[in-house]
Amino acid sequence: MILEMKVPSPGESIKEVEIATWLVKDGDYVEKDQAIAEVDSDKATLELPAEMSGVITLKAEEGDTVAVGAVVCLIDTDAAKPAGSAPAAPAAEAPKAEAPKAEVKAEAPKAAPAPAAAPSYAAGTPSPAARKILDEKNIAPATVSGTGKGGRITKDDAVNAVPSMGTPTGGSRGTERTKLSMLRRKVAERLVSAKNETAMLTTFNEVNMTPINQIRNEYKDAFKAKHGGLGLGFMSFFTKAVTRALELYPDVNSMMDGDYKIAYDFADISIAVSGPKGLMVPVVRNAELLTFRGIEAEIKRLALRARDGQITVDDMTGGTFTITNGGVFGSMLSTPIINPPQSGILGMHNIIERPIAVNGKVEIHPMMYVALSYDHRIIDGRESVGFLVAVKEALENPVELLMNGDAKRALEL
Repeated sequence: MILEMKVPSPGESIKEVEIATWLVKDGDYVEKDQAIAEVDSDKATLELPAEMSGVITLKAEEGDTVAVGAVVCLIDTDAAKPAGSAPAAPAAEAPKAEAPKAEVKAEAPKAAPAPAAAPSYAAGTPSPAARKILDEKNIAPATVSGTGKGGRITKDDAVNAVPSMGTPTGGSRGTERTKLSMLRRKVAERLVSAKNETAMLTTFNEVNMTPINQIRNEYKDAFKAKHGGLGLGFMSFFTKAVTRALELYPDVNSMMDGDYKIAYDFADISIAVSGPKGLMVPVVRNAELLTFRGIEAEIKRLALRARDGQITVDDMTGGTFTITNGGVFGSMLSTPIINPPQSGILGMHNIIERPIAVNGKVEIHPMMYVALSYDHRIIDGRESVGFLVAVKEALENPVELLMNGDAKRALEL
């Protein structure tokens, strides 16, 4: 029986996918549920499992864009599973026994071209036409790589040669043209759309991270021991600070829909995490209802799924506000781009000890710049600045504003 394997639908709005990588070769025997390909949609990279066991025949090439429901391979379910590579070994060994004879016979042809292998010109010698062009350009032949026979410099080589401007390098000047994945192309499309179709503006502030560092230093070991190895990171503090600020400034937690504004009474926070295919933005649902432990556990779960290539479209669909942390890569300051159709995104950055004025005295504290990019069509300056100040206040006074005055209880210790 020949089974036609069709592209399953990765999501409701997805009409086509791209074959990113075939994990098997044409004619291979595959087992049921074995991953045979990675396919890119405009939202995620997914594995395509074999529906049955048998010998596979590929019907699409890597890089091909295929419609959802299209046949991408055939599986001959009646084909017997190969016993192994042992029977093929003697056939492979036979030619080796005659290898010495083949080499002896090959000596005669090799001897014939030997005189022709020494051309009348050396590698790097320009043809007459090429020499004329190089002289006119004042380019030394030694600086040009020849593509002609034996390395000779052709007329085209001379025409394409560029003067070194007195700075010969001898280094590689190769280029490589690689097609972007469907996911990367969609990300690029959305980013350009966000820049062109929103009135994006960015406001900045700075946060003294000393209070959060003190809480983490005091409780992180107990938190880890109590909650099964779960770490107490910065993201739970920032997520709690953001959900509080969204309640105070609900316009930041809204979206444009034509001539209408859609407001949300919940906070689904998109968290940017790194995956093997690039930056993914899975969503922490109803983050305003989660505890510190709940937020840390959910972020860890989503980050592991992204790292293992198991993130799904549903994991990244929705989201009312985004947090991105460029600080883990060393970024000191940036203007993050809105994740449409959302209206706001908070950018975190690296923490650097800097001198600041505290009660009239200069003290050194770990400081972080934070940035809020927002859609000015729907969020005014008052809301945007007030939102970021609210985030700053919560992070600099976390016990009172995020933990109801009791850090141990908030951390469930």
